[in-house]
Amino acid sequence: MMLQGSVDSSGSRFSPLVVLELASDTKEEAIAWLLSRIRDKQQNGGAELLVEQLGPGAGAQEKENPNMFLVGATQQRLLSGAEEVGLFKEFNDGSMRGFTCANKHNFTDFKGDGDSFLSMAECQYIIKHELDTLRAKDETHVPGHTQAKLYPGKSIIRRLQSKGILVQIFPLHEQEELKRLSFSWYKKVKLSFQPLDNIRHYYGEGLALYFGFLEYFTFALVPMALIGVPYYVFDWEDYDKYVVFAVFNLVWCTVILELWKRCSASLAYQWGTLSRKKAFEEPRPGFHGVLGFNPVTGREEPLYPNAKRQLRIYLVSLPFVLLCLYLSLYVMMIYFQMEGWALSIHDEDPTFWTGILLFIPSIIYAVVIEIMNLIYRYAAEFLTEWENHRLESSYQNHLVLKVLVFNFFNCFASLFYIAFVMQDMVLLRQSLATLLITSQILNQFMEAFLPYWLQRRRNKKLIRKVQKRQTLGDKELPLAEQVRLEADMSTYLGTFDDYLELFLLFGYVSLFSCVYPLAAVLVVLNNITEVYSDAFKLCRVFKRPFSDPAANIGVWQLAFEAMSVIAVVTNCALIGMSPQVKAYFPESETQLILWTVAIEHGLLAFKFILTVVIPDVPKHIQIKLARLEFESLEALKKKKMLEASELSKGVQ
Repeated sequence: MMLQGSVDSSGSRFSPLVVLELASDTKEEAIAWLLSRIRDKQQNGGAELLVEQLGPGAGAQEKENPNMFLVGATQQRLLSGAEEVGLFKEFNDGSMRGFTCANKHNFTDFKGDGDSFLSMAECQYIIKHELDTLRAKDETHVPGHTQAKLYPGKSIIRRLQSKGILVQIFPLHEQEELKRLSFSWYKKVKLSFQPLDNIRHYYGEGLALYFGFLEYFTFALVPMALIGVPYYVFDWEDYDKYVVFAVFNLVWCTVILELWKRCSASLAYQWGTLSRKKAFEEPRPGFHGVLGFNPVTGREEPLYPNAKRQLRIYLVSLPFVLLCLYLSLYVMMIYFQMEGWALSIHDEDPTFWTGILLFIPSIIYAVVIEIMNLIYRYAAEFLTEWENHRLESSYQNHLVLKVLVFNFFNCFASLFYIAFVMQDMVLLRQSLATLLITSQILNQFMEAFLPYWLQRRRNKKLIRKVQKRQTLGDKELPLAEQVRLEADMSTYLGTFDDYLELFLLFGYVSLFSCVYPLAAVLVVLNNITEVYSDAFKLCRVFKRPFSDPAANIGVWQLAFEAMSVIAVVTNCALIGMSPQVKAYFPESETQLILWTVAIEHGLLAFKFILTVVIPDVPKHIQIKLARLEFESLEALKKKKMLEASELSKGVQ
């Protein structure tokens, strides 16, 4: 079931799928020009979509932005759009193939006119793609807004966004489908897998892969948690026995990441994104430079010298990151001074309260770490924006690198210092436990409770406004109110923070859990609550995000693999420091170090061999992909031969 239909000014009935909100002071001529471009035929450079203005809501007497527009499309337009974006759907023979209108009746779910063939998320993605490909023709600026310069080939939507004329563009929720998804996903507490196919159907592949990874990571932690509990109970004060756990850690963190690649490839193939061709990336909305010609497309667009960008990265961004790392180190030394002060007070007069005081420095430090990570994140975003990256993928990679380096240093530097400089395993266990528990409590508060509370306040205000004008009873909100309610919701900023949190938790478990075996248990509990809080936020707190046709978890796979390499080195060093290993080398410490380094190199080599031996894509999927490629080549040969024979007939 789609959203309730509405009638376009041309008389065509359509279901509103996407909302465009323009600034309230947008000039009339700019609105008329944009709407005509959206409605215009494709051959004239338009998007050939249906669009209408949203009527006034319940709070019409108050200040309310009138420039909100609903965008939809005819079924035929959506099907041709599906072919344009290279959407993969299930073919009659069970394989996944790129959709084509000419071949539409050979696809499994295509019935009648294909009314329910595309999911609502796919339809919204197609509309977003069509709007993004709207390009200026001979306009020099947006009508009525001389500051918003245009040139032939410039993306209209991106220019309107960068100049603040287009406030937001978002897909609408489908209330019935959302209720069903909420019920199967987070409304009932159950011991079962997440409904990944339903999540993918409603939110797209990118989000479904995140929840798939979260589920996989949680299940992968179960063996470590099961070993960790008895280990923690029976060897509570015996730190000499952590060698076995460290060895298990080494194998575990390597194997689970390799198996995830296969699991990810299976999901991506099943959802039709594994073999999908990547679309040509357009410049980001904020990208600026001197006008020139793109050598690939031949279109006029801003060009920015790469040398200038590199200078900004190495002369400004890099020194700034190093300065932040130095500040992080300075804060860490203050924490150790506080730790020493608390210890001295406890040693002088050990009481229950001085025992509690021992945990206070670690709690304060954990809170400070979270605050520093937050401040640094804003600074990293500002710097990466200032570096002026042309592509969104390049921007994301540079941002991820900056944030990961600082977060890793900020969260783990103190633990490395305690483990390898102070060599105090009691303090290491206490610090790890406090950091892990405090950061999890803070994250749950910031991620779930705070947004929920803010959203409830906003929703109550709007529903009160509606009830002033009409008695709703149990009826659903009218379309105009539903759109305005969603427009006021927080914008979902993507899975960046969610993956970052999992990355840090993976670090706590893989690096030092041999010293604190309960770490895996705490992370499992955190991940279970994370599933419910993330699901709740997506369904109730945030605007619906546009579908992202991802084939894997992207740059985060690399980040987790880098962490697993660091885990090998760390665990080998911890094993080398253990008293029972030192007992084998009573006279020569150099020999112990050499043996530790040799074993660590051997394990890294084993890790590399594993990555080669375990194929990233399962064999049966490789065969299916190879068969498809062969068939498409054969079809191309036949087409060429047919054209050649027709040409020779014509010559005769």
